[in-house]
Amino acid sequence: MNITKISTAIVAGVIMVAGATTALATETLKWAHVYESGSPYHIKAEWAADEIAKATDGRVEVKVFPASSLGKEVEINEGLGIGAVDIIYTGPSFVERYYGPIAISDYPFIMRGYDHWVSYRTSDLFKELSDGYHDATGNQVMSLVYYGQRHVTSNKPILKPSDMEGLKIRVPNSPLMLMFPNAVGANPTPMAFSEVYLALQQGVVDAQENPLPTIKFKKFYEVQSNINLTGHILNSLLIIASDDALGRIGDDQAVVKEILGKAAMMISEEIYKSETDLISWFEEQGVAVNVVDKKPFQDAVKPSLIGDGVPYTADHFKRLGEL
Repeated sequence: MNITKISTAIVAGVIMVAGATTALATETLKWAHVYESGSPYHIKAEWAADEIAKATDGRVEVKVFPASSLGKEVEINEGLGIGAVDIIYTGPSFVERYYGPIAISDYPFIMRGYDHWVSYRTSDLFKELSDGYHDATGNQVMSLVYYGQRHVTSNKPILKPSDMEGLKIRVPNSPLMLMFPNAVGANPTPMAFSEVYLALQQGVVDAQENPLPTIKFKKFYEVQSNINLTGHILNSLLIIASDDALGRIGDDQAVVKEILGKAAMMISEEIYKSETDLISWFEEQGVAVNVVDKKPFQDAVKPSLIGDGVPYTADHFKRLGEL
């Protein structure tokens, strides 16, 4: 074999080895959540997966699993710790059991509105609480997503706290979600998200509470005649990744976090806009949308927000209020 042929063979071999190394270097991350494939949460997660693949030249592949396909919310939180999943969307109320203070933003009537929420997500307070969660779990908060103001749906108008007395209302399976219904004398019934539609349809529960976009994409309006604008909780979602997953992608962590943050704000702006637009849409579907005087509901809950039973400190409460 002449020198030219030998050199060509060597170069070809190097290219093949480099190609194999690149293929072996690809890390696949599983992103699990409980929302439908048509929801903004899933659509933007898929967008983020595409952007991450491009930005890392294929070194990081993100596969997104919607609609509780890898487990319900409690299960995917547990899955982060055992490596069953790598990234999740989850509510602060679900991570309260691991690090209580980070759930503060999800407590009833504690957030004043979208602008207050935007201030919180970029605040030193949110960073401190995220660091505290990391220290407690070994999982990292990558970003915060606006989920919307939660409202009560039912088959009767709910205009004052007494209208909720004895009402069997589905709530997520997390402790803080019990505060509002308990304060107004309702009967809270924890239940997985995937089970709610059927439970409402069959009369297992009388009511549920969620933001307007969620009520639409889960089609709860099909089995509930009234949406009552209680706005009792301004909800968020956390995007969380495990330290193990982030360790596997090494120097690509920074770009992944940046892209997840962009996706979070894209979702947040879309959800916020849709909250206003959806009121007329629901009315067009024949659903009664009832404006509610929030003050009596706020007064019922307020003593619980500053009592001994909350997981955050008085300083946390004060600082959040001052943002």
